[in-house]
Amino acid sequence: MNFALSEQQEGIRDAIAKVCARFDDAYWFERDHDGRFPEEFYRALANDGWLGMCIGEPYGGSGLGITEAAIMMQTIAQSGGGMSAASSVHINLFGLNPVAVFGSEEQRRRMLPPIARGEVKSCFGVTEPNTGLNTTQLKLRAVKKGDRYVVNGQKVWISTAQVANRILLLARTTPLEDVKKPTHGLSLFYTDFDRQRISVREIEKMGRKCVDSNELFFADFEIPADDLIGEEGRGFEYILHGMNPERVLIAAEAVGIGRLALERAVAYAKERVVFNRPIGKNQAIQHPLAVNWMELEAANLVVMQAAWQYDNGMNCGAAANAAKYLAGEAGFNACQQAVMTHGGFGYAKEYHVERYLREVMIPRIAPISPQLVMCYIAEKVLGLPKSY
Repeated sequence: MNFALSEQQEGIRDAIAKVCARFDDAYWFERDHDGRFPEEFYRALANDGWLGMCIGEPYGGSGLGITEAAIMMQTIAQSGGGMSAASSVHINLFGLNPVAVFGSEEQRRRMLPPIARGEVKSCFGVTEPNTGLNTTQLKLRAVKKGDRYVVNGQKVWISTAQVANRILLLARTTPLEDVKKPTHGLSLFYTDFDRQRISVREIEKMGRKCVDSNELFFADFEIPADDLIGEEGRGFEYILHGMNPERVLIAAEAVGIGRLALERAVAYAKERVVFNRPIGKNQAIQHPLAVNWMELEAANLVVMQAAWQYDNGMNCGAAANAAKYLAGEAGFNACQQAVMTHGGFGYAKEYHVERYLREVMIPRIAPISPQLVMCYIAEKVLGLPKSY
């Protein structure tokens, strides 16, 4: 059993760190202030070929695994950009996995190279206002009319819709009352984002201002039948192939931002002098930070285990969910402790740790709540009866 990164993986980590070093605290401070999409950062990664890391080589990518993607995303979050940096490129690494797995050869050649090259930005349209995580109850309808589907309804919490050119959209093509199982009758599309038929309303939120979150309103939005991924009615099954990688990557990002916060807290504890001694000499400061380090290391082991399982074709559901839960909690604890270690200055934007605390709420809450992770583990791993 070898826990060391391979030479290639170390090279990926170091190369990503060099790109990120060009975007300092001042850059991310400004993006947090003005809310502008970090286009320069996105373009830097695209120009070096990193956005297609997990896309197959025949389609313009590198053909690497979720393990390498997790290393990349953790490095990005830890660099100082936090979730603002990570979320700007997050969907490029896992979002089109359903297209790669279930799309036709024509669709793969048409849809994958542009996102691998960073020529298009995509958003992922699943969540709806009244369904939350109960995906089987989605109500957005796509009705087939000739060679097109006509879509009406709403989505919510859709990231990057302000800048997206394309959308991966899950819609109900068969009414819920007409299917044998609630997981049936949902279809997946990847198509152009037509702003004439999609109204985008940004949601003001507590953190990650430069990567927008939105409500979408579809009014007779038309999708060519050629943009249906796989078979009609099997979309729920298809998106499951993107959910476990997403959990692994957001867990890696949570570890990254947690390590970033811990680094800042340790540095401050060494230099801040109160009562004629550095505060880092006090065990009341040392011990919580030591716990943070241990929690982050333990969470990272589960993250890497889940990534390894996925890349080797194993059932990684339990590990991916556990990684998301453990990393979300460890990252939150580290970011909160970083603020507390800084005392009053932790509340000041110039020290940056308050931004980390605001942003770390994202991997703690999304894409699945910690409570539902516990329900999953209780039911699927421990064999307890379903509670919801």
